[in-house]
Amino acid sequence: MSFEFDFTQEKVASCLPRNKNISKLFEALNEVLPKYEITSPKRVAAFLAQCGHESVDFTVLKENLNYSAEGLTKVFPRRFPALDIAQKYNRNPEKIGNKIYADRMGNGPESSGDGYKYHGRGAIQLTGHDNYKAFANSVDKTIDEAVKYCETLSGAIESACWFWNTNKLNQYADSADLVTLTKRINGGTLGLDDRVKHYNHNIEVLA
Repeated sequence: MSFEFDFTQEKVASCLPRNKNISKLFEALNEVLPKYEITSPKRVAAFLAQCGHESVDFTVLKENLNYSAEGLTKVFPRRFPALDIAQKYNRNPEKIGNKIYADRMGNGPESSGDGYKYHGRGAIQLTGHDNYKAFANSVDKTIDEAVKYCETLSGAIESACWFWNTNKLNQYADSADLVTLTKRINGGTLGLDDRVKHYNHNIEVLA
């Protein structure tokens, strides 16, 4: 499958202006998007708008777990109900990941190391053992290979495409239903105005 419109590096640069490595990004998008039928102006505009918001135009492709103790009590109050507990994890991303993602999404207990191993990666952050395993199966890789792949640009894009495809998001892109798209990706409508603004710009550039 190929794109249904003239998909160029210049258009990608206009849609994702905060990314300063457009040639490699364009190459990866050109390779991966058609595999998932993200080939029409509406689908590409929606995908780039959503992923652009989530990943700062494909420049932040890994979850930042470098929280202060105070930050942990505010962001993860259930896991860190008191400051003295949080102090033991202050600015330690590996320990934080193992704590906040323990016993969830197919991860083992905190001591297993699964929480950090399977923390968020990709343009729509893939998180948790079970999600990594499902993605690995879909791209014919082992789970360890999938983790490494998600740290590459192509893997960051393909894991987002896999999420997009698994959640059948093309149908909402086709109808320009940005509210439902945002809810399926974000769990709510956080950043909706920014996503809509980027979509409106993208569709003008791409259509």
